[in-house]
Amino acid sequence: MIELPEPDGTLAPYEPSTVPRGFTPSNAPFTSRVVFSTAHVVADPMAANTTLLLGFEPFRPPAIDWDATIAFRGHLWAQGFAVAEALDTQNRAMGLDWSASAELIRRSAQEAHAVGGRIAGGVWTDQLDPMRPHSIADITAAYEEQIEFVEGVGAQTIIMASPQLAQTAASPDDYAAVYRHLLAQATTPVILHWVLPESDPRLTGYWGHTDWDAALDAFAAVVKSNVDKVDGVKVWPVSREREIQLRRVMPEGVHVYNGDITDFPELIEGDEQGHSDALASVFGPLAPVIAGGFRALDAGDTETYRAELKSTLPLAQHLFEGDALSMRFFKTDFVFLAWLSGHQEHFRMIWGEQSARSVPHLAKAYRLADGLGLFPDADLAEHRMRLVLETAGIR
Repeated sequence: MIELPEPDGTLAPYEPSTVPRGFTPSNAPFTSRVVFSTAHVVADPMAANTTLLLGFEPFRPPAIDWDATIAFRGHLWAQGFAVAEALDTQNRAMGLDWSASAELIRRSAQEAHAVGGRIAGGVWTDQLDPMRPHSIADITAAYEEQIEFVEGVGAQTIIMASPQLAQTAASPDDYAAVYRHLLAQATTPVILHWVLPESDPRLTGYWGHTDWDAALDAFAAVVKSNVDKVDGVKVWPVSREREIQLRRVMPEGVHVYNGDITDFPELIEGDEQGHSDALASVFGPLAPVIAGGFRALDAGDTETYRAELKSTLPLAQHLFEGDALSMRFFKTDFVFLAWLSGHQEHFRMIWGEQSARSVPHLAKAYRLADGLGLFPDADLAEHRMRLVLETAGIR
């Protein structure tokens, strides 16, 4: 028995699981849905990893434990997931600049090819100075540089919405022209990733409109006019109703990738008019249970699929708990659970983000994950949870 702290400052007894659930990994891709997971990066615990941008001091990329970082991706490929690389889960623009992100994509792609896994890499315009405006030509060239690199290492391209383009574009035609040019250059179909201003205010007015319906129409028009170059789209964050609306307006054959934390079981299961696929950050820490659900769906067992995925909702929502600011520290929970699960040997993060969540919050994540049987070694997880409590002065 272990006593875990509650948000009100009290301690509550908890009896950890003694028999973790058994999972049988299979690296065969899922057949009923396309399922991407993101994966965190593992910091080098012997490095400072506390880069601060002061004045005109050059950016110093953080030190990454490459072996542990790539090993976690191997864990996901072994479960059947595809991996989406160099997005916000990987500290993109929150510790990793383009050069570090490029190295991450290169190493991940190399390992993906070795194990037969699917890999996609995010392209953005983050090599441009964020403190000054840029021309449409500069932004297009920045995108092209990154697309060329991602394709060159054999990864699929995810084109992310650019804050620089949002700042510069004067009309829907400007967006359409940039994306038309980029898609014409792409050698394989890409994923278009549109983040709404609710998550990133810098992207207000993307596609030339602040109104959702008008912006969606402009976005859909770009996809429809370049349908042979678009594998799928991800829009985040969207409500259940808006994602269904998105599915209805996309051309046949274009995947709509879900990435939410509340309605993903139902949206991915779908309805009589179609379903969503998945490009989700939350699947990383939930991988074994989520994989079991998709294997059941592949076999036509929708009842087991629903039960497995719905069982993860309390933990999924807890990992993203908080307002728009604190929610950004979901990576702290991801690294914490990976450490408890034995996927890495420490709980240290880039920029010291291991301190970004309270001890009661982490204790609840431990309890929920243990209740799902996620820990391969329940004794190890309990031991490491006790270390966190002792370090915080909780005995």
